[in-house]
Amino acid sequence: MTDILQISNLSKKFSSGFEALKSVNLNIAKGEIFALLGPNGAGKTTLISIICGIVTPSSGQVLVNGHDIITQYRQARTLIGLVPQEIYTDSFETVWNTVAFSRGLYGKAPNPDLIEQLLRSLSLWEKKNSKIITLSGGMKRRLMIAKALSHEPSILFLDEPTAGVDVSLRKDMWGLVRDLKNAGTTIILTTHYIEEAEEMADRIGIIRQGELMLVEKKTSLMKKLGKKELTLQLQTALPAIPASLDLPGLSLSPDHLELTYSFDANTQQLGIAGLLQRLSDLGIAFKDLHTTQSSLEDIFVGLINSETTHHEA
Repeated sequence: MTDILQISNLSKKFSSGFEALKSVNLNIAKGEIFALLGPNGAGKTTLISIICGIVTPSSGQVLVNGHDIITQYRQARTLIGLVPQEIYTDSFETVWNTVAFSRGLYGKAPNPDLIEQLLRSLSLWEKKNSKIITLSGGMKRRLMIAKALSHEPSILFLDEPTAGVDVSLRKDMWGLVRDLKNAGTTIILTTHYIEEAEEMADRIGIIRQGELMLVEKKTSLMKKLGKKELTLQLQTALPAIPASLDLPGLSLSPDHLELTYSFDANTQQLGIAGLLQRLSDLGIAFKDLHTTQSSLEDIFVGLINSETTHHEA
């Protein structure tokens, strides 16, 4: 698959001395959905702002479909649509006019059919003649997406696209993003919502203190997250784990009343059913059990905690 975006050794140090990005390297394939996760101040918005030509990098290179964002700014910028985190637009303009004007800014010929299609897909058609000041927050967010798509970009950046948006509208937006992907648009989104990345992304990147700590396909990341933990509350204390139960990941609590089994649901041969059968064969009774499964949030929090510990050490 062809890379539509190539980021090489990208760094940004502000005049205050703050290093917002530290030698970031990342390639994005044409037509993929890439989710960038990270806490506030991690460098997500700085990275997007550099690619979109809003912030100048200190060093490194960004190519958009082969066009350098510095030396071939116009060609690169035409291929990009940006939905920023902050909602800003002319409050007293109509929905239709503001989207049409955005298209004109890129030198594109008027295309009323395209604008109608955009407004309908974003549930804004009924509001086409309404002034923006009368729209709800969710509608304004959708309007920002319509503006960003008005010039038919190849890459769409969504910076916290569903912040402050209710759950049902968030799911509608997920559907819209999938439709855009199916139409060939490459989508890069930053989000605080773990489920958003889990739901939509082909690949996930985790950024922390300006460093891209992890980039992986969601499928392989989710395999790593196949870790499960089974906790069994025993009816009577077990002096020690029997030799025939000497399994990796099986431990006995200090009070000898709880067995904990941590295993990988994707690769471990002996799962929960196998362990329970062995316990039954050994006459070990339990009165309660519960399981937990790690999620994308666990790995995200774990990475950030380990990085914090590393920096504090």
